[in-house]
Amino acid sequence: MKKALCILLALLMLLGLTACGSEEKKEEAAVEGYQPALDSATKCKITVAGGYDNFEALETEFERFNAYYPNVELTFTKVDDYNNMIGTVLDGNDAPDIYVNYSWMYGRDQYKSSIDHAENLADPALNLDLSCIRSNIILNTDDGTLPMVPVFSNTYGMLVNNDLFEKEGLSVPTTYQELVEVCKAFREKGYENPLMGFTNAETTSLFTLTIYPFFCGTVAKDEEAVKKLNALDPSAGEYMRPSLEKMAQFLSEGCVNPDACAKIENNYDAVILRFFEGDVPMMTCSGDTVSGTKKRESRSEAFIANPFDYTFVPVPMSDEGAYFLDMPNLQFSVNKDSRNLDMANEFMRFLITSRELNEMAQNKGLMSPTKDLSFNSMYAAFGVIPESRVFSPEEIGLTDDAVIQLRQAVYGVGTGAMTIDEAIAGFGTYTR
Repeated sequence: MKKALCILLALLMLLGLTACGSEEKKEEAAVEGYQPALDSATKCKITVAGGYDNFEALETEFERFNAYYPNVELTFTKVDDYNNMIGTVLDGNDAPDIYVNYSWMYGRDQYKSSIDHAENLADPALNLDLSCIRSNIILNTDDGTLPMVPVFSNTYGMLVNNDLFEKEGLSVPTTYQELVEVCKAFREKGYENPLMGFTNAETTSLFTLTIYPFFCGTVAKDEEAVKKLNALDPSAGEYMRPSLEKMAQFLSEGCVNPDACAKIENNYDAVILRFFEGDVPMMTCSGDTVSGTKKRESRSEAFIANPFDYTFVPVPMSDEGAYFLDMPNLQFSVNKDSRNLDMANEFMRFLITSRELNEMAQNKGLMSPTKDLSFNSMYAAFGVIPESRVFSPEEIGLTDDAVIQLRQAVYGVGTGAMTIDEAIAGFGTYTR
């Protein structure tokens, strides 16, 4: 009887602890902004498709979701030639439940299937907490539906070697004049290349990265300008003049050594490894590039020998202060024809919370799409930019076709291949 009593007491204690743990889990979920809505015993498979070779940050989220739904099997599948093949995959028998989507696909006939298969994530019945995401990077559609939601964001800026700034008694610049003065001060102290960046190709070149945020600031509140730019109206080339003149001024100030920049082979590995040599105070790049820095620290002999503190900040091209070009990076859509639609939506409800989005962004090394950027010191500088100097192509309404014109024009002026007038005259004729 004593033995039976002991067993009974042990079972009661175990049940009590389990109940207590369950209550703690519910309380924790409430704090995180997520409360499970389906039966925890539900058993099914959820597939997420994308173009990454691996998606470890998302797989970590799978594990966290399994704490609520242990019988749900979640997998990530890479689709080769993703942009061209996702439509075919969605039309097939093994279509994913959730898939990566991009704003620039919206409105383009060749990507129509990627939009048509997407569930309307703005439907109130889904109960997604879209309020945790910066509203300016949420896609504006003609009919008010939302086929995709950002899970990462992106921007343009520069990696800063904070140790060099501290060593030389200089402050990270926040205005254009400060940038010019800092570059001059570094040169006088013997640094040959105070500011560097990739210049070998137009896409994500130093010229685009530095001037695109400035350009958005010049047209953001001019609806007529945006309309003409999107229509590729030849007269709209004049809207590029302030940006092209600023780029020409920037280069004439001696802030950049074009010959040294031309030795950087790409805007990812090569930019990071060149920056890690430790003699470059500032290196322009995109947030995508920043995401690869941690993994490449161990590949740089120079960084291993002399590690230093670095962060990512805006390039201040305006006299008033830096602009924050806020863009969605990766976005998720839910396949409205998913065989496990309820659970796919449940996972999205779990993921679209500040806690999970920040966690995944931190693990991936990308910028979070949430409203608070202070949690990540790498990107914190962008979080303090005044709202009046934060711009997003999604909100302005600039199309990718219009942006291509600016990129090609500023690249021509930056490399000396075109004069400012020639670059303006070519508006509407540039292709990728």
